[in-house]
Amino acid sequence: MSQGDIFLWELLGTAVLVMLGTGVVANNVLRKTNGNGGGVLFVNIGWAFAVFTGASLAAPTGAHLNPAITIAAAIADKTEWSDVPMYLLAQLLGGIIGAVLCWAVYKLQFDDHDDPGGTLGVFATIPQIENKVWNVVTETLATFVLVAWVLFSPVLKTGKDGAVLDLGNAALGYAGVAFVVLVIGTSLGGPTGYAINPVRDLGPRIAYAFILPIRGKGSPQWGYAWVPVVGPILGGILAALLYNVYPEV
Repeated sequence: MSQGDIFLWELLGTAVLVMLGTGVVANNVLRKTNGNGGGVLFVNIGWAFAVFTGASLAAPTGAHLNPAITIAAAIADKTEWSDVPMYLLAQLLGGIIGAVLCWAVYKLQFDDHDDPGGTLGVFATIPQIENKVWNVVTETLATFVLVAWVLFSPVLKTGKDGAVLDLGNAALGYAGVAFVVLVIGTSLGGPTGYAINPVRDLGPRIAYAFILPIRGKGSPQWGYAWVPVVGPILGGILAALLYNVYPEV
């Protein structure tokens, strides 16, 4: 896999993931949309299958789309450390581009929205109760679940002596990841909005602060922005360290 291939597929997959994920939030929050008021489950389902779609498109690179997964994969010796910077660059740029594309789709609704100062939540996570230590704990645990599932999930194994193939979770494809993201959102997403992916939050937050021409938009809340970066990376590292101790479980 060349560096150019990594950049292309990770950029495309992350951009699509973020465009669809932030899009379902916009559809729920903004006025004069067909999904206005769809509710939290509506948003969780949308985000889950945004991950499925983006990951399916980025299959040639292993569909990381998430620095927590890339760093964990490198620690677990599943990705070359020399490839990590290109993965991270593509993912961050993809997050920014995806947010811009979401805004383009909902441009008229953003112009018409009655609370432009509250539109950050369409693009980035905001805790219900801000306590950065406990917010990091929430993001760490939620991301640990995601990355541990990715690392430990049973894969296709060749049958022995004519035995039937053990498909593990391979038959689910990237839909399996969507199910995990869905249950994380519905179970652990309440306190912080479950970023579980640094670029899913940081990329759109950068776009919101410096690119998107939303009239009357509010603060990007940079004081909180490190939490959905640090928490997911910690969760990914913990999952990778556990995998290194029990790689064949």
